[in-house]
Amino acid sequence: MTASTPRIALIAGASGIVGRNLAELLSSDPAWRTYGLARRPVPQDGVEAVAADLLDPESLRTALAEVRPTHVFFASWLRQETEAENIRVNSGMVRNLLQAVQGGSVRHVALVTGLKHYLGPFEAYGKGTLPATPFREEQPRLDIPNFYYAQEDEVFAAAAQQGFTWSVHRPHTIIGFAVGNAMNMGVTLAMYATICRETGRPFVFPGSGVQWRSLTDMTDARLLAKHLEWAATTPAAANQAFNVVNGDVFRWQWMWSRLADHFGIAAAPFDGEGIPLEQQLAGAEDDWRRIAEKYSLAEPDLHRLTSAWHTDADLGRPVEVLTDMSKSRRMGFLEYQPTDQSFFDLFARLRQARLIP
Repeated sequence: MTASTPRIALIAGASGIVGRNLAELLSSDPAWRTYGLARRPVPQDGVEAVAADLLDPESLRTALAEVRPTHVFFASWLRQETEAENIRVNSGMVRNLLQAVQGGSVRHVALVTGLKHYLGPFEAYGKGTLPATPFREEQPRLDIPNFYYAQEDEVFAAAAQQGFTWSVHRPHTIIGFAVGNAMNMGVTLAMYATICRETGRPFVFPGSGVQWRSLTDMTDARLLAKHLEWAATTPAAANQAFNVVNGDVFRWQWMWSRLADHFGIAAAPFDGEGIPLEQQLAGAEDDWRRIAEKYSLAEPDLHRLTSAWHTDADLGRPVEVLTDMSKSRRMGFLEYQPTDQSFFDLFARLRQARLIP
């Protein structure tokens, strides 16, 4: 593909934290024509909405009949009760989409997964024998069922059949703007800090002592978007899996105070084991409604904004989680993003959108 060849992006999961930020990036570049696929697309400037259900092959065929993407970005998943159901449903969504775009136009498919590739699925999260940190792409799969592996296998099989190149992107916990996202630590912590400030509750770290003390890293959704575009347009990155993180490391005992200072509250002393957010936010719905009314906020439903279960899973991990990104650096991807600034940028955007005061 030459520089003058039109690039037509199809983003599956365009309303989510990854897809939304990728759509913003690509739609700002005239070299791309950008389609955003979701069950209920969120209007975005420069993005052509495609309403379809990844679980419904006929819905996809109809919605994509006139779309001939050169690049497909898959950034969607649906949480299920068991990992067996996660595998069935989430691998099926990848398979359905790639079957719907058969026709020879697709040159590259990018799949976004995450560090559960190394840590295991939620049913066995951070348990058993795990690879040593920092996690590296060449480390083998864990010997347990994992829907990330099943999604990868669908991409690999379709690539072999259809002849496109692929990339797999494994971010750590993602910080970015999205509403109604199932895994959104940044927005969840913004709601929690706001409730603590407005009600006088202590701002208690909800995680484990291991996470409090250990080095860790995170991924800005804007940096991930740049990485997705880079891998999709860099020949040397074809048919590779990549870790994707901001480039800095920190300990939560430092970051927690940074977040508290930003909201004008004190970080509560940590006694060695945190109180899960699901427990701390239980019954806080009325508090949030009062806060939303007081400041004329756009969303009075706390559950529409928070994903306490996911934040608890990430911050409660009993092992160090640190990621190596040398592979991308060696290939020329040199973007860097300070993680505390990722949080502060997100909080500023939440205020602009009247989601926090």
